[in-house]
Amino acid sequence: MRRFRPRRLRRSELPTGTLQLARFLIGKTLVHDLPEGRISGRIVETEAYPPGDAAGHAFRGQTPRNSSLFLERGHAYVYFAYGVHWLLNVSSELPGVGAGVLLRGLELLEGVDLAQNAYRKTARLCDLARGPGRLTVVMHIDKRYDGVDLCAAGPLWLGTEAWPPKPIGKAVRIGITRDVERRFRFYERGNPCVSGPARLLT
Repeated sequence: MRRFRPRRLRRSELPTGTLQLARFLIGKTLVHDLPEGRISGRIVETEAYPPGDAAGHAFRGQTPRNSSLFLERGHAYVYFAYGVHWLLNVSSELPGVGAGVLLRGLELLEGVDLAQNAYRKTARLCDLARGPGRLTVVMHIDKRYDGVDLCAAGPLWLGTEAWPPKPIGKAVRIGITRDVERRFRFYERGNPCVSGPARLLT
Protein backbone atom coordinates (compact mmCIF):
# COMPACT_ATOMS: atom_id res chain seq x y z
CA MET A 1 0.00 0.00 0.00
CA ARG A 2 1.44 3.34 -1.03
CA ARG A 3 1.57 6.12 1.54
CA PHE A 4 -0.19 9.38 0.70
CA ARG A 5 -1.76 12.44 2.33
CA PRO A 6 -4.74 13.67 0.32
CA ARG A 7 -5.69 17.32 0.33
CA ARG A 8 -9.32 18.38 0.24
CA LEU A 9 -10.30 19.45 -3.27
CA ARG A 10 -11.35 23.05 -3.72
CA ARG A 11 -14.52 23.71 -5.69
CA SER A 12 -12.52 25.85 -8.10
CA GLU A 13 -10.58 22.71 -9.05
CA LEU A 14 -13.72 20.84 -10.11
CA PRO A 15 -14.52 21.30 -13.81
CA THR A 16 -17.93 22.73 -14.62
CA GLY A 17 -19.66 20.13 -16.74
CA THR A 18 -20.88 16.65 -15.89
CA LEU A 19 -18.85 14.65 -18.40
CA GLN A 20 -15.72 16.59 -17.56
CA LEU A 21 -16.23 16.06 -13.81
CA ALA A 22 -16.91 12.33 -14.24
CA ARG A 23 -13.57 11.94 -16.00
CA PHE A 24 -11.75 14.29 -13.62
CA LEU A 25 -12.79 12.28 -10.55
CA ILE A 26 -11.05 9.11 -11.75
CA GLY A 27 -7.99 8.73 -9.54
CA LYS A 28 -9.18 11.27 -6.95
CA THR A 29 -9.98 10.13 -3.42
CA LEU A 30 -13.17 9.84 -1.41
CA VAL A 31 -12.49 10.23 2.32
CA HIS A 32 -14.72 9.61 5.32
CA ASP A 33 -13.37 10.54 8.75
CA LEU A 34 -15.26 8.48 11.31
CA PRO A 35 -14.92 8.39 15.11
CA GLU A 36 -13.36 4.92 14.69
CA GLY A 37 -10.87 6.11 12.08
CA ARG A 38 -10.52 7.15 8.45
CA ILE A 39 -11.73 5.21 5.43
CA SER A 40 -10.50 6.39 2.03
CA GLY A 41 -10.31 5.08 -1.50
CA ARG A 42 -9.30 6.02 -5.01
CA ILE A 43 -12.25 6.61 -7.32
CA VAL A 44 -11.80 4.19 -10.22
CA GLU A 45 -15.24 4.25 -11.85
CA THR A 46 -17.92 6.91 -12.39
CA GLU A 47 -21.06 7.46 -14.46
CA ALA A 48 -22.17 10.84 -15.80
CA TYR A 49 -25.82 11.95 -15.89
CA PRO A 50 -25.68 15.37 -17.60
CA PRO A 51 -28.53 17.88 -18.02
CA GLY A 52 -31.29 16.56 -20.23
CA ASP A 53 -30.26 12.92 -19.82
CA ALA A 54 -33.41 10.78 -19.71
CA ALA A 55 -31.65 8.29 -17.42
CA GLY A 56 -30.87 10.96 -14.82
CA HIS A 57 -32.90 11.75 -11.73
CA ALA A 58 -33.03 15.44 -12.67
CA PHE A 59 -34.65 14.81 -16.07
CA ARG A 60 -38.19 15.70 -14.97
CA GLY A 61 -37.16 18.68 -12.89
CA GLN A 62 -36.40 19.49 -9.29
CA THR A 63 -38.26 17.75 -6.46
CA PRO A 64 -37.67 17.51 -2.70
CA ARG A 65 -36.05 14.09 -3.30
CA ASN A 66 -33.52 15.18 -5.93
CA SER A 67 -32.89 18.78 -4.86
CA SER A 68 -29.23 18.08 -4.02
CA LEU A 69 -28.57 17.44 -7.72
CA PHE A 70 -29.37 21.10 -8.35
CA LEU A 71 -26.76 22.41 -5.91
CA GLU A 72 -23.44 23.83 -7.05
CA ARG A 73 -20.96 21.22 -8.24
CA GLY A 74 -19.27 19.24 -5.46
CA HIS A 75 -22.27 18.41 -3.26
CA ALA A 76 -23.43 14.90 -2.35
CA TYR A 77 -26.70 13.52 -3.68
CA VAL A 78 -27.56 10.32 -1.80
CA TYR A 79 -30.61 8.23 -2.65
CA PHE A 80 -31.97 4.76 -1.90
CA ALA A 81 -31.99 2.41 -4.92
CA TYR A 82 -33.83 -0.86 -5.51
CA GLY A 83 -34.88 -0.92 -1.87
CA VAL A 84 -31.42 -2.23 -1.00
CA HIS A 85 -28.57 0.30 -1.10
CA TRP A 86 -27.80 3.98 -0.80
CA LEU A 87 -25.96 5.43 -3.80
CA LEU A 88 -23.63 8.44 -3.79
CA ASN A 89 -23.54 11.03 -6.55
CA VAL A 90 -21.68 14.33 -6.88
CA SER A 91 -23.59 17.34 -8.21
CA SER A 92 -21.84 18.53 -11.33
CA GLU A 93 -23.18 21.79 -12.78
CA LEU A 94 -23.92 25.40 -11.88
CA PRO A 95 -26.48 26.08 -9.12
CA GLY A 96 -29.99 25.40 -10.35
CA VAL A 97 -28.93 22.97 -13.09
CA GLY A 98 -29.73 19.35 -12.22
CA ALA A 99 -27.03 16.81 -13.05
CA GLY A 100 -24.67 14.46 -11.28
CA VAL A 101 -21.87 11.92 -11.32
CA LEU A 102 -22.48 8.51 -9.76
CA LEU A 103 -19.50 7.03 -7.93
CA ARG A 104 -19.41 3.35 -8.93
CA GLY A 105 -16.13 1.96 -7.66
CA LEU A 106 -13.29 2.59 -5.20
CA GLU A 107 -9.86 1.11 -4.65
CA LEU A 108 -9.59 1.21 -0.87
CA LEU A 109 -6.53 2.88 0.63
CA GLU A 110 -7.15 3.45 4.33
CA GLY A 111 -9.46 1.89 6.91
CA VAL A 112 -9.62 -1.52 5.25
CA ASP A 113 -10.42 -3.14 8.60
CA LEU A 114 -13.38 -0.79 9.09
CA ALA A 115 -14.56 -1.52 5.57
CA GLN A 116 -14.35 -5.26 6.12
CA ASN A 117 -16.38 -4.94 9.31
CA ALA A 118 -19.08 -3.06 7.38
CA TYR A 119 -19.26 -5.53 4.49
CA ARG A 120 -18.59 -9.09 5.60
CA LYS A 121 -19.93 -10.80 2.47
CA THR A 122 -16.64 -10.64 0.60
CA ALA A 123 -13.04 -11.38 1.46
CA ARG A 124 -11.38 -9.90 -1.64
CA LEU A 125 -10.10 -6.38 -0.99
CA CYS A 126 -11.07 -5.08 -4.43
CA ASP A 127 -14.61 -6.42 -4.09
CA LEU A 128 -15.34 -4.40 -0.94
CA ALA A 129 -16.17 -1.16 -2.79
CA ARG A 130 -16.69 -2.59 -6.28
CA GLY A 131 -20.09 -1.27 -7.33
CA PRO A 132 -22.06 1.76 -6.09
CA GLY A 133 -24.04 -0.12 -3.43
CA ARG A 134 -21.03 -1.72 -1.80
CA LEU A 135 -19.20 1.60 -2.00
CA THR A 136 -21.68 3.35 0.30
CA VAL A 137 -21.80 0.39 2.72
CA VAL A 138 -18.06 0.28 3.30
CA MET A 139 -17.77 4.08 3.36
CA HIS A 140 -20.62 4.35 5.93
CA ILE A 141 -22.68 6.69 3.72
CA ASP A 142 -26.44 7.01 3.99
CA LYS A 143 -29.20 9.63 3.68
CA ARG A 144 -27.63 11.77 6.41
CA TYR A 145 -25.01 12.86 3.88
CA ASP A 146 -27.44 14.02 1.20
CA GLY A 147 -26.66 17.64 0.38
CA VAL A 148 -23.27 17.65 2.13
CA ASP A 149 -20.64 19.91 0.58
CA LEU A 150 -17.81 17.55 -0.36
CA CYS A 151 -15.39 20.48 -0.74
CA ALA A 152 -16.04 22.01 2.69
CA ALA A 153 -14.83 21.11 6.15
CA GLY A 154 -16.59 17.97 7.33
CA PRO A 155 -16.14 14.23 7.73
CA LEU A 156 -17.00 13.26 4.12
CA TRP A 157 -14.94 14.89 1.40
CA LEU A 158 -13.26 14.64 -1.98
CA GLY A 159 -9.47 14.64 -2.02
CA THR A 160 -6.58 14.91 -4.42
CA GLU A 161 -5.26 11.85 -6.22
CA ALA A 162 -3.06 9.37 -4.39
CA TRP A 163 -1.14 8.74 -7.62
CA PRO A 164 -1.88 9.47 -11.28
CA PRO A 165 -4.46 7.16 -12.84
CA LYS A 166 -3.78 4.73 -15.64
CA PRO A 167 -5.44 5.45 -19.01
CA ILE A 168 -9.14 6.18 -18.64
CA GLY A 169 -11.71 4.19 -20.61
CA LYS A 170 -15.30 4.95 -21.60
CA ALA A 171 -18.23 2.54 -21.75
CA VAL A 172 -22.01 2.40 -21.58
CA ARG A 173 -23.67 2.83 -18.22
CA ILE A 174 -25.06 -0.04 -16.16
CA GLY A 175 -28.60 -0.73 -14.95
CA ILE A 176 -30.50 1.93 -16.91
CA THR A 177 -33.34 1.68 -19.44
CA ARG A 178 -33.12 5.10 -21.14
CA ASP A 179 -30.31 6.62 -23.20
CA VAL A 180 -28.61 3.26 -22.82
CA GLU A 181 -26.16 3.71 -25.70
CA ARG A 182 -24.47 6.77 -24.27
CA ARG A 183 -20.85 6.05 -23.33
CA PHE A 184 -20.94 8.08 -20.13
CA ARG A 185 -19.19 5.60 -17.84
CA PHE A 186 -15.53 6.35 -17.08
CA TYR A 187 -13.10 3.92 -15.49
CA GLU A 188 -9.42 3.30 -14.88
CA ARG A 189 -8.31 0.70 -17.40
CA GLY A 190 -6.94 -2.51 -15.93
CA ASN A 191 -8.12 -1.81 -12.38
CA PRO A 192 -9.79 -4.90 -10.83
CA CYS A 193 -11.97 -2.71 -8.60
CA VAL A 194 -14.04 -1.58 -11.61
CA SER A 195 -17.54 -3.08 -11.49
CA GLY A 196 -19.74 -4.72 -14.09
CA PRO A 197 -19.13 -7.42 -16.70
CA ALA A 198 -15.86 -7.23 -18.61
CA ARG A 199 -17.71 -7.36 -21.93
CA LEU A 200 -19.01 -3.84 -21.31
CA LEU A 201 -15.51 -2.41 -20.97
CA THR A 202 -13.93 -1.21 -24.19
